[in-house]
Parts: sequence; structure tokens; C-alpha cells
Amino acid sequence: MHERGIGVTGEFPKPWTSEIVQAADVVVTMGRGDVCPVHPGKRYLDWDLDAPDGKTIEQIRPTRDDIERRVRALLADLGVPEG
Repeated sequence: MHERGIGVTGEFPKPWTSEIVQAADVVVTMGRGDVCPVHPGKRYLDWDLDAPDGKTIEQIRPTRDDIERRVRALLADLGVPEG
């Protein structure tokens, strides 16, 4: 992520809570067995991605790039301008 100018130092996975899900327009999980509260009317997407554990940066880059493509497509679908 540093290569893309995105700082993630100190970041960590956060648990899903009902409050977080209720505030979201779209809930995206990444194929890691995430469990989150289900609320009617919310859009749920599960992006089945390779786990980065134990991989080199060269092996992780394709997954990072796949996530970027998916996020950009989701933003376009939601009508959110890039920038």
C-alpha cells in the first residue's frame, strides 16, 4: 500500500458491529470468513481474495491491484466520483 501512497501503519482488522453495518451503504468482506450483522436493505459483497499471509510483495501486488479495480468499479456503480 505504501507503493500507492496509502499509509496503513497501525491499522488492523476491526470487528463488525451492528452500528457500523447500519451506517454503511455497502458491506464488503474479503473471503476470509468474516462474519457481520445482516440488516435488511443493505448491500453485501464478498470479494474472495487470496490471503497475503506469508507471501512476498511480488506475490501480493496482484491481489492489491485486484482490490483497487474492484473498489474503483464499486465507486463507479455507486456514482461516487474518483478523486
